[in-house]
Parts: sequence; structure tokens; C-alpha cells
Amino acid sequence: MQVRRLLSFIPPFLAASTAFAQAPFPVPDTGQSACFDSSKIACPAKGAAFAGQDAQQQRKPMSYADNGDGTVSDKVTGLMWMKSPDLNGDGKIGAADKLSYEDALVFAKKASYAGHSDWRLPTIKEMYSLMNFDGVEVSGWEGTDTSGLIPFLNTKVFDFGYGDVQAGERIIDSQMASSTLYVAGTGPREEDRTMFGVNFADGRIKGYGLKMRGRDKTFYVMLVRGKKGYGENAFTDNGDSTITDASAGLMWTQNDSGKALSWQDALAWAQHANAEKYLGHSDWSLPNVKELQILVDYRRSPSTTGSAAINPLFKVTPITNEAGQIDYPAFWSSTTHQNWSKAAGTYASYVNFGRAMGFMDGKWVDVHGAGAQRSDPKTGKASDYPQGHGPQGDAIRINSFARLVRDVS
Repeated sequence: MQVRRLLSFIPPFLAASTAFAQAPFPVPDTGQSACFDSSKIACPAKGAAFAGQDAQQQRKPMSYADNGDGTVSDKVTGLMWMKSPDLNGDGKIGAADKLSYEDALVFAKKASYAGHSDWRLPTIKEMYSLMNFDGVEVSGWEGTDTSGLIPFLNTKVFDFGYGDVQAGERIIDSQMASSTLYVAGTGPREEDRTMFGVNFADGRIKGYGLKMRGRDKTFYVMLVRGKKGYGENAFTDNGDSTITDASAGLMWTQNDSGKALSWQDALAWAQHANAEKYLGHSDWSLPNVKELQILVDYRRSPSTTGSAAINPLFKVTPITNEAGQIDYPAFWSSTTHQNWSKAAGTYASYVNFGRAMGFMDGKWVDVHGAGAQRSDPKTGKASDYPQGHGPQGDAIRINSFARLVRDVS
């Protein structure tokens, strides 16, 4: 593919003159420390194939302080977290600790812990700030010994539990509750009340129905406290085809790639943009997945606002989805999504700004919501997955769209 052609989708450069202050809510890095193609590789030199990926774009390294009282402070976001989801205090993290969404809200309201009574159930953006992409996805793991598995959470400072096999759960059932509900519905009827949750076992955000087999679905819970505002964007249209988020200290291209790309070509587009000093800058990158997720506007969805789940200042190329609906694309991140059962670099992480489609009950539906973060193969053919992949038949597209970012903090 000729990456030079992609630049024609975005208006010519106009000089920007905005001065930037220190960002009040920077996005913590993903923690991904290695580079990949289909497997782990030495990080490529500038301009080489696969250059500019996550491990080469570290901006705000994650940093924590264990306060010694059952809490952990995040030195990047300024948030304080409960260290463990062991809510009943029996020293084990399992099904008995899980709460329904409604019970989690009540628990947060009544919580008095480590001398504080202002705990809250985190938003999906707050919860996702903890994700560590040196983790390895556990999907397909059939053993019961989890000692050699690597979750998507820093277990040197936080306590973590996989699904409770003895209670009939799967190893992967480590979904963590957030306070963020999907503004639309998911499932075959597209009316299921849905919460966005983070899964530190499989490294994803998905929309989870609040009911499962007629009963309340339950989740692990880690409460948060501290300054509010993380992930609440403060956008400025710079008038030069760039948009600055003063909250996170990031500048974005207003336009997307205009067409779907392979993961390798998305990385190459960023490299070519830098060589051309695109929009007056030579430090663009394909965003890591946490930077990309910070763009999501969880108040929007194709079904409720007729738009992508992003501020309307951004231009998003519409697509036709697997169900034949007018929809909005997923966007590649620079972050590889490692899986224990395949070559380490087979998949890359993306964020849905339109419906997160899946094939269920014989039809294509929105199974995980606009704002979900999933992963797709970096190479191959979407036609090899006519009914999607996995338990919810996740749509596999291989090629996704891209948007570039640079740090201005």
C-alpha cells in the first residue's frame, strides 16, 4: 500500500500557535516493554517496518506507591485505589467477593476504608488507567494452575484474582466493575442494560450485560478516590486540522486515515507523516491503546446519537458494518495484545468508536458497545471469519482505521 496517498485525506498544514500548559490528567503508559511483528522482535529503527509501536513511544511511565494501609496511590493520575478486590477479607480473591453493578454502587457509597469515606466506583477510563500491556491474555487456558500466567495489572502493588474455577467460573472471569453504563444496548435484542468493564485477565474492555441467565451478573470491585476529572477531555480545535486535549496533554489529527489499514500500514502512515513534517510536526505516532481509549465519549453511540463515540470536533469516516448498518470504525493502537496460545505478536489492540459487532443467535449485533477495546489479528483475511470469533462471535476485520497523536504536555 502507498502510505503517501493517505495524506491526501487530510487538509494541508496551517501553522498552529497555541501554547500548552502542563496537562492536569496525563495518561499513564501501557507498560508494554517489547516490540513485535507476529512475534517478539528487536525494536525497529526509525523508518523501518513496524517502527513506532507502543514500546518505542513511552511518555508517562506508570508509577505507584503502596501506602501500607491497603491502598495504592497512582503517581501519574493522582488517584488512590483499594489495593485488593478481596472484599470479604478472607485472604482469597474469588466469586464470594464479587458484586452486582447495583450492589457495587451501594458498597462504594457506604465504604469507609483506610481512614477515607469518599470512595467511588471508578469510571471506565479511571479503571482502564491501571491496565498493563506486558500482560498475556489467558483466553483458551484449560489448566487450573494460574501461577505462571501474567495478568494485565501490576501485581507487585495490586492484588489480583482470576476467575473462581471452584465456584464454576472460567479462569478468564476476572471482569472488573466500572460506573460507566453503555448509552445503548447490546445483545441479540440490542436492549440489554450494559456496563463497560475492564478484564485484567484478558486485557480488554467489553460491555457486559447486567443480567446473566436471569440473574444479576457479578464483578470484582476496586474502589477509587481522589481528584475527579481523569479522562474528561478538554478539546480545542486548533484550526489547522489538529485538536488538542488540554486535559491529557495530547494533540490529535482531526481527520482519520480515511480508509482501513493493516496494523503494519497504520504504523507506516505515522512514520511517513513524520518524514513529511505533517501538519507542521515530525513527532506523530500511532497512539498506544490507553491514549486511544481516552478519546472515547461514552455519552455517544451510533444507536443513540447517530454518531461515533467521540467528540464531534473529530471527523470519522463512516463504514457499513457486518449487519449492513451505517456505522463507524474501530481504530488501531500501536499496542500488541499478547496471547499465551499463539505467536506473541499475532494480535494488536483496537478501540471501537462504533458498534463492537458480534455474531449471535444467527445474526450480527452490537455485543460489546461503542467504546469497547478488543484485539484483531495483524494479518490475514476477514473472510476467514464469516461468523466472527470467540464466544460472542466478535467481528474480525483485520484492517482498521487510524488516527495520529503527539505529546504536547
